[in-house]
Amino acid sequence: MSRKLWIPIAAVAALVVLGSAGAYAYFFSGLRTSPASLALSSPTATASPTGASTATRGAGAWQITSGSLAGYRVKEQFAGQTSTHEAVARTSDVSGQVTITNSGGTYQMTSAKVTVQLSNLASVDQVAGYNVTNRDRIVQRSLGVSSYPAAVFQAQNVSLPAGVETGQAVTVSVPGQLTVHGVTKNVTATLQLRVSGGTAQIAGSIATNMTDYGISPPSVGFTTVQPAVTVEFHLNLSQA
Repeated sequence: MSRKLWIPIAAVAALVVLGSAGAYAYFFSGLRTSPASLALSSPTATASPTGASTATRGAGAWQITSGSLAGYRVKEQFAGQTSTHEAVARTSDVSGQVTITNSGGTYQMTSAKVTVQLSNLASVDQVAGYNVTNRDRIVQRSLGVSSYPAAVFQAQNVSLPAGVETGQAVTVSVPGQLTVHGVTKNVTATLQLRVSGGTAQIAGSIATNMTDYGISPPSVGFTTVQPAVTVEFHLNLSQA
């Protein structure tokens, strides 16, 4: 091929490559969405349990019920992009129990254990042109769900703010231990709690790092995952 013919062909090829990169950046920057963080839903009017008084309302054992959700959100970096994308996955396979006591008008969460089965984690964000369920298979391999099928949060004893007995939403930091991938670490959950008659809701999050649990951040193709993870949850509870 003569040099005169080769030069314009090379120039056209370079323009095609640059144009494709620009189109890729534009495509992914505008057509990706992530759901908002899990939060308390709007309260509904419910009657107080028979015989309950302001002094005892909310105390007792609470069981996690249907409609509860737990999951994670991490930041993904697509090649050619300056901004990150939040990958979000959730599951309704959540179980556990919370115990609240009352002594002299002071409420305490004396125990709380939440167990999340990881095999059913499913991505709920959207990225145009990409099937996010492909990510779920990669995450399951990284978590080693065949050997470590569940994540468990075990809370420590903590006093609850005033107002919890009146149905107000209260915010509290709860220290505890999070076990993932066979590794247990001390963490702090920031949560909101609202008790309404014989039902209650808890919503909150735990900020942690996957490398603390021996999990390497995935790096696949044009996507790199940051190691910081936010574990989030919305729990519906009823008195046992």
